[in-house]
Amino acid sequence: MSAELLSSQTYLPEEQEQMATVASFLEAHHSKTGERLERRYFLAGADEHDQVEVPESLHRVLVQAVAALQAGRAVTISPTMPNLTTQQVADLLGVSRPTVVRLIDAGELASERIGNRRRILLKDALAYRDARRQLQLQAIADTSVDLDEEEDVAVVDELIAQIRKDRAEARRRASGR
Repeated sequence: MSAELLSSQTYLPEEQEQMATVASFLEAHHSKTGERLERRYFLAGADEHDQVEVPESLHRVLVQAVAALQAGRAVTISPTMPNLTTQQVADLLGVSRPTVVRLIDAGELASERIGNRRRILLKDALAYRDARRQLQLQAIADTSVDLDEEEDVAVVDELIAQIRKDRAEARRRASGR
């Protein structure tokens, strides 16, 4: 494989008509119910018998790229090593490197030590990010309040403050403090 294929590449939207054809095909493919229990995806070449089956994960990449290009957005593919440094994980999570180290030390993020360096598997970082996102969405849902136009703002503020206290107490209990 050439080094160019393993470096970050950005693809700009062009050939909108062809992109619309591909998007239409993908949409029809997803909406069509087949008799097969298992979906299969193929890349086809110029020759009639020139095809290779691709995994569903690669198909999802193609679908996302086509949707973005059709919407007029650029697509960047950036190959990443499966083992990440604490700084790379910090960038992925949008936190500081010391925060990642604290997460590792607290056992919230799995890692391995190679010499004096910590390495985190990409799948573990993504799993942590998804779990954290679910907790954030749950916190938003827990602290949301239906308001009536006649509702007293002070009462709503007290209700939200109580919900926040309850959530903080639940976090303290969960962490054993």
